[in-house]
Amino acid sequence: MKRIASLIVTVLSMNAAYTTALADMAQVRVTVENLAPASSVTFAPLHVGFHGGTYDAFNSGAAASPAIISVAEGGSGSAWFPAFAAADPTATLGTVLPDPPGPLLPGMTASAVFNVDTAINRYFTFASMVVPSNDVFIGNDSPTAYMLFDDMGNLNLSSITQRGRDIWDAGSEVTEAANAAFLVVGSNDPRIEQNGVVSFDFSGVTAFDGLTTAAGYVLDSQLTAGLEVYRISFSLVPEPSTIVLGTFGCLALVTIAYRRRKS
Repeated sequence: MKRIASLIVTVLSMNAAYTTALADMAQVRVTVENLAPASSVTFAPLHVGFHGGTYDAFNSGAAASPAIISVAEGGSGSAWFPAFAAADPTATLGTVLPDPPGPLLPGMTASAVFNVDTAINRYFTFASMVVPSNDVFIGNDSPTAYMLFDDMGNLNLSSITQRGRDIWDAGSEVTEAANAAFLVVGSNDPRIEQNGVVSFDFSGVTAFDGLTTAAGYVLDSQLTAGLEVYRISFSLVPEPSTIVLGTFGCLALVTIAYRRRKS
């Protein structure tokens, strides 16, 4: 009997230790969905950062930084990631890629799991190019706009939805089909400097309605201010309920062993 009691205490202690560890470290599944109608906009892979609330990728009404331009004009984030890491060395950075890798077409979903220290990386930042376009993107202006975890390490957000009114124009490249990404007639390498500022504006996409995209469909963006085009969802891996069930499962096994021993 004493041995069984000791086993129960051990199981509960292990679970308590595991739960305590989860207060700081968590595996977060990020799922993205292209909610746009068929034949509408496509999105480059989503670049994400879990951070302490210090890195500011861009500002509305100001000239776009090289970091956000690397997302808005090419989708790669080649300058976004180094700038983010330099501003917040403890941030967790990554990309949510579809399977197989490529653009997230209308109706598609993708997900990825990230290990996050919730004590120091409570905030979430994202950025993705919207195509076809020259320099149109989605992302959060304020680094503290999305507090993903509260001060107890609990998940504070379930999802972020982007609508037409949330689409940004970087103001860095003139809207021109011949230089646009994701158009059959376009080549993304050449560019014409616009010298503008970052602002909410999806006309850099609607300007290409009627043109054939790289995916083979004719663009019919159907964009309006209120149209939902993108969703980012968050969940913990494993779910907290799984941990509880696992504990009860272990206790059940201990109980069964005890009963067999008595019989």
